[in-house]
Amino acid sequence: MKNNLQLAALLLDARLAVQRAGPAACLCVALLLAGVATWAWLLPQRAALQEELARPLPAPATLADTPPPPSANENLALYYATLGEKRHAEEQVKTLFDLAAKAGLTLNRGEYKFGHDKASGVTTYQIALPVKGPYRNIWQFALQALAAVPFAALDEVSFRRDTIADPTVEARLRFTLYLKDAP
Repeated sequence: MKNNLQLAALLLDARLAVQRAGPAACLCVALLLAGVATWAWLLPQRAALQEELARPLPAPATLADTPPPPSANENLALYYATLGEKRHAEEQVKTLFDLAAKAGLTLNRGEYKFGHDKASGVTTYQIALPVKGPYRNIWQFALQALAAVPFAALDEVSFRRDTIADPTVEARLRFTLYLKDAP
């Protein structure tokens, strides 16, 4: 009971002190106490950070194991694995026509020509596409075609516009597909 009375007296003294000091002084004291608590909390963390920063850095070679570069045979195997199949060449042409339609381009007729390199056993399929449309759409089409057909190369791009004010551009794009005979 004596402890309860002491606690009640202490609380009464604190309440009277707060009323005498006013709200501004109480706010200052609360902010001061919050600052001291934050400082006391951050001081050990700062010491740990300084300790960590004082340690020497490991050598870069020990940080990550880099795989050895691929051998010539592995590169060649990857090259042949990337090639498309000759029997699906028409599907790739259809993909190009679909992408041109999505880009809002007018595509009339293309020119197609097969070629074969006996030394490497790679078949090439050259596709020349005359397209009409806005300049930006033509470039979007070209980039989307290269992304959709990973074994294609964009060999040539030429543009022609009748007048400067004309928003429609005539372009000729020449792609080469690199194909293999068997899967």
